[in-house]
Amino acid sequence: MEDSSKAVLDRVDVRILRTLQAEGRLTNAELAERVNVSPATCHRRTQRLFEEGCITGVRAEIAPAAVGLSALVMVGVVLDRSTPESFAAFEGAVLELKDVLDCNLVAGDFDYLLKIRVRDMADFNKLHGQKLIALPGVRQTRTFFVMKEVKENAPLPF
Repeated sequence: MEDSSKAVLDRVDVRILRTLQAEGRLTNAELAERVNVSPATCHRRTQRLFEEGCITGVRAEIAPAAVGLSALVMVGVVLDRSTPESFAAFEGAVLELKDVLDCNLVAGDFDYLLKIRVRDMADFNKLHGQKLIALPGVRQTRTFFVMKEVKENAPLPF
């Protein structure tokens, strides 16, 4: 994937991105009408935005409770070594865990911050005991159960 920070976006590109970010199910004709360009131009530009990596995908946002994943858990992970090999081993293993929604290398008290969705505390306890502490190089974890989601998956502010 190309570095999208190098993409040159004009006003029409930005309107396309903002509109799709707000409502990704629009047809090309609807999108073209909203951004005031022809359908052919809109299609060509949207394809280019995909090809350049500005748009990385389109998907439905599912209500977690509707699929039985009501509990949101944040886990700070400290590795036993800070080497490229230990980071690579941890990252490779965490990519295989479907319960982990996000994994970010962070600065501060932890090496990584994980965002995890589970059914409930018992479900997390099982995941933690069987998989999280067994991840390569894990020295310590700190768990934070989210009591209230105040802001989730907000649109990018551009």
